[in-house]
Amino acid sequence: MPAKIFFAGIFYLKHTIVKVDKYIGHSGYTSRRKAYELVDANRVMVNGKVATFSTKITEGDVILIDGVELKKKEFIPTYIVYNKPKGIECTSEKIENNIIDAIGHSQAIYPVGRLDKESEGLILLTNHGEIINKIGNSKFEHEKEYIVTLNLPVRTVFLKEISEGIDIQGVKTKPCVVSREPNSKRIFRITLTQGLNRQIRRMCNAFDYQVIKLQRIRVMNIKLDKLKIGEWRDLTQTELDELFAQLN
Repeated sequence: MPAKIFFAGIFYLKHTIVKVDKYIGHSGYTSRRKAYELVDANRVMVNGKVATFSTKITEGDVILIDGVELKKKEFIPTYIVYNKPKGIECTSEKIENNIIDAIGHSQAIYPVGRLDKESEGLILLTNHGEIINKIGNSKFEHEKEYIVTLNLPVRTVFLKEISEGIDIQGVKTKPCVVSREPNSKRIFRITLTQGLNRQIRRMCNAFDYQVIKLQRIRVMNIKLDKLKIGEWRDLTQTELDELFAQLN
């Protein structure tokens, strides 16, 4: 499906009635989670009345947050790829070293899925909420590829067993594609279609390995390639067209 069709669909908030927390979350003011907390704390008023979770917004309504009128930012569909350095937290929460502050984008973008603080590499960010769910939700089984450096040489039996699936904390991992990196004893590649918390580290720990470096290099058709660590770029139209086609 051409990207422009997706772009057009994002502006639905101008034409339909939506709940107040969703409206605030899409306005660029804050995340929807934070918007929920604002409503819960009675800090939001709509047309002079304290908003509740059943309050719905239509065009022309006046929304106040802590007494200040909410002004929607101009919505520009944004899709970027970022080479996350080690130490950056994949959260929009206002904590030290969060990914939003690290990038400093003019649009209210949010990470698609997560990379743990000690990992690095490719992460997508966007202001398109539907895309965040379709890519980030493990039930859709989209491929994510990583390069992993271990503290000890990679054993063949280890690669074989994790490729077939192993039990970690009571959950069996799905079969995955693995391969030893050429000319390296301690580095391998792995492509997952699952999304368990710290899955690769736990799979390695189950065989008494320690992960020295974990780098994600691909999500679906989006590749890290030569993007330098700490840098980001917009997705190309070709990348978007292919991405949306896979998500359709």
